[in-house]
Order: sequence, then structure tokens, then C-alpha cells
Amino acid sequence: MATTTGRPEPTSDWERDVTDLIDTTEMYLKTIYELVEEGIVPLRARIAERLGHSGPTVSQTVARMERDGLVVVTGDRHLELTSVGHDKATRVMRKHRLAERLLTDVIKLDWEYVHTEACRWEHVMSELVEERLIGLLDHPHFDPYGNPIPGLPELGEQFDEVDFLDGVVSLPVLLAEHGRDGAEVRVVLQRIAEPIQVDVELLARLAEAEVLPRRTLVVRWAGDGGVTVQGEGAEVVLDLPDDVARHLFVARG
Repeated sequence: MATTTGRPEPTSDWERDVTDLIDTTEMYLKTIYELVEEGIVPLRARIAERLGHSGPTVSQTVARMERDGLVVVTGDRHLELTSVGHDKATRVMRKHRLAERLLTDVIKLDWEYVHTEACRWEHVMSELVEERLIGLLDHPHFDPYGNPIPGLPELGEQFDEVDFLDGVVSLPVLLAEHGRDGAEVRVVLQRIAEPIQVDVELLARLAEAEVLPRRTLVVRWAGDGGVTVQGEGAEVVLDLPDDVARHLFVARG
């Protein structure tokens, strides 16, 4: 089963096929990109948590990427993408999120499986296919989880790009601003961040409770420090721990 903080171990032939196709360098570049876009300092420990890799494995991979001119390890030990590394990471994430749109809008794959399948496609998609997809998908700017698709101007799309954190805040942060008295708060969900997209069971539960991008949610603090959440008008209510809720980003104000 997937965890909420890292990638799951492959448990089926299908999942092992996905793992076999993953380019490790691209996977690390994308993970660093994710951390930066969410406002999290990219440390090797954070990569280990997200990917479920051992500390030595992460250190060896990062050292190789540093030799290849993709990342720099700074004096305080956080990682910075070089211009080359950032460009490569942007392209991987763009392919990933375009693949998610194709899988959702055209192939109609169930929402909870889209992210995992796109993790395969991101490593084999050509720029020619990307350009065709933009027209086929009617020029999408966001993935099915509400996250901005980066690097589209490189493919000729002319629009003002949106950063991941523009106009949004993590759900627990917004609730804290309203106090912890347990009162209901209505918010609009904008983004479901990458770390919890790997959890197929969780995504199915979110969909059942209508906790979906651009939906109004009814949320409140739970007694155990987590939050309860449901789409407005939905019958199902979810109790989410803080380490899941913090990956839900809602509109500020």
C-alpha cells in the first residue's frame, strides 16, 4: 500500500513495470522540483522520505547529479538545481502533467490511477508528442489535480505562467488562521500536491467525498489534530491526518 510521505514499494507486475521504466535522474530532478514548488527546502532527507530510498542511495545519486552539473549542494546542505537541471526538471514535470491530462480527458482512466501511469509516460514522451497534446487537449494549463503545468511557453503557449503557491495556502495553515475552535470553514480546493497522488486508496476516498480541485469544501479541525473534510453537499466525510491535509492547497482569502 502507498504511504502519504513516500512512493510505495511495487507490489504487482504493473507497478514493477512502471518502476523499471523510471529514469532515476529524472525522478530525482522532478522530486526536487516538487519540493521547491511547494516551498519546502530540498534536502536529501526530504528526497529519501518522498521516494522511500535509503540515505546512502540518495547521497550517491545526488553526488552523481552534482558531477553531471544538474544540482549544487550548498553550504547548508540543501540542494539547488542548476539552470540545466532546472530546465530538465521542468520538462519532466511538463510531460508528466500533460500525460495526466491525456489519461484523464481522453483515455478516461480512473482518477486515482492517473498519476502512477503518468510516471511511466513522463520518461518516454517526445517534445513532438507534447506539442500535439497541447492542441488535442485544448491548451491545458493545469493537471487533473489542479497543479500548474510548467514550461508551456517553451512549446509556444503564450500566457502568464502561474506558480504553484500563487494565491493558495496549505489547508492546515489556513485553518490555523481561523483558530482551532472546531467551527466549520468553507474553502475552495485548488491543488492536490504530488506526494499524496501516489496513494490510490486515498485518492479514491477523496473522490468519494468530492474533495476535488475547484470544489468548495467544508472543513474543520478534528480533535486528534487532523481535519475533517468533505465536498460541499457530499455525504461522505473524511478524517485526514495533518501529514495528508498539508498537501491540500486551498484558495487564500
